[in-house]
Amino acid sequence: MKMPRTIKRYCPKCKTHTAQDVDKVKKRRPSELRWGQRRFRKVTAGYGGFPRPKPDNEKPTKRVNLKYKCKTCGKSWQSPSIRAKRFELTE
Repeated sequence: MKMPRTIKRYCPKCKTHTAQDVDKVKKRRPSELRWGQRRFRKVTAGYGGFPRPKPDNEKPTKRVNLKYKCKTCGKSWQSPSIRAKRFELTE
């Protein structure tokens, strides 16, 4: 799926349609202090197997999270994710 880097859409802060920059949200490192991550480290430490089985098949499409930033007011927000095989931001 190809999408332009700048798109005109509704800004909830300005309450009008404005030009907005589009960015793909990158996955950040999981926080080591969260309970799920602490439990994962505890289970995988020492001898023994992985705590959960690997998935059998890969899905044909991946979820893409997009971040929009208004050019007039500078407010940014994330939209609900979309599914795409291939995602590309064009000029």
